Amino acid sequence: MNKVLILLGPTGVGKTGVSILLAKELGTEIISADSMQIYRCMDIGTAKPSEEERAIVKHRMIDSVDPWESYSTGRYIEDVVPIIEELHKRGKIPIVVGGTGLYIKAITRGIFSGPSADWQLREELLSMEEENRGSLYNYLKQLDPEAASKITSNDVRRIVRALEVCLKTKKSMSEMQAKLTNPLPYEFIKIGLNRDRKELYRMIEERVDEMITAGLVDEVKKILEMNPDRTPMQAIGYKEIAMYLKGEISLDEAILLIKRGTKRYAKRQFTWFKKEDGIRWIDITGIYDSGIILSLISDVVNR
Repeated sequence: MNKVLILLGPTGVGKTGVSILLAKELGTEIISADSMQIYRCMDIGTAKPSEEERAIVKHRMIDSVDPWESYSTGRYIEDVVPIIEELHKRGKIPIVVGGTGLYIKAITRGIFSGPSADWQLREELLSMEEENRGSLYNYLKQLDPEAASKITSNDVRRIVRALEVCLKTKKSMSEMQAKLTNPLPYEFIKIGLNRDRKELYRMIEERVDEMITAGLVDEVKKILEMNPDRTPMQAIGYKEIAMYLKGEISLDEAILLIKRGTKRYAKRQFTWFKKEDGIRWIDITGIYDSGIILSLISDVVNR
């Protein structure tokens, strides 16, 4: 069975540098599994590999769509499978790199795409939730108790999606997932990078400061002028700077919110990856040299 190597870990842990060295060593290409790096013009805030880095190793699934386009996990799989197949035909092992748990889950365990988004229905459901907090979760428990048991009561986005599927198909999402989800036919080698939480949080804070210095404010300003889809503007870093540009908060407040939001996102990523089977975790606490990290990964891959 053809192999796919997956390098995963929380945001800011140090995946980019070592993935380039790994791809170079294996003579292959990198497939991004980052739900925001797919958008063109969103470079600084998504910590995309630089043009120089992309010149060293070819990256796929970066700059795939414009900020005003909607994009789904289902579409990601439709786009990524032909790339994996192409690389296999050329005798290469694809390296999937990223931190978007849903994308990695879709690759390794399959995906249930379901009906397309119904924004009017979603607005109606969100209005119900605003009027009566917790009502949507109780509604989901009535329609699909199995799906509700897998979602926390404050995860409104996933609750709305589960209700959307139930209301549009007249079937429970858990039932449809069981029948329609098929894993992709590859052997997956999953390598996870981990750091001490305090060290990771410090690195995240430093990276946010670097993003501001690199021109994140101007980047967000340009994207807002494009009339972007609501999804990319909900990305951490973009929504906070947008609030600053609208005069709702100061720049210092925006920076603090970005740092806090990114740390929380990293924590959620850890939680998500714990549900993924077969990850070979490597603790790289105190290691900042990508070459040393590569040697640790190579030992695991060779085994």
